[in-house]
Amino acid sequence: MEVIFEILFGFFGELVLQLVGEILLEIGLHSLAEPFRKKPSPWLAAMAYALFGAAIGGLSLLVFPDYLMANKSLRVANTALSPIVAGLSMAAIGKWRAQRGQAVLRIDKFAYGYLFALGFALVRFWFASPG
Repeated sequence: MEVIFEILFGFFGELVLQLVGEILLEIGLHSLAEPFRKKPSPWLAAMAYALFGAAIGGLSLLVFPDYLMANKSLRVANTALSPIVAGLSMAAIGKWRAQRGQAVLRIDKFAYGYLFALGFALVRFWFASPG
């Protein structure tokens, strides 16, 4: 029972950290987006989102220095799966915003949400203490 709790808590804890980082970034970008009319190239934006994710992942280490899962194979699985779930969540938020006529930013799409979360997850995977 303890192993199942560790798996669920660790996976959802890491996922929540990624989603909170993405949602805070999204809120900040929505508030700052109006002055910037010219959009950068998709490749430049993709690299920026991956770097933003890595930076927020690094900042998360100040608050949560330990990885939330002790088992290395579970950490690998979490690092692979959490960005996919986070990207799907951001795409759902983008769809929800579009249906309400709100502005949709690039992070509100799967690929950019995924890249942000992947940068976040990789930094935590490499630098967080095993717990």
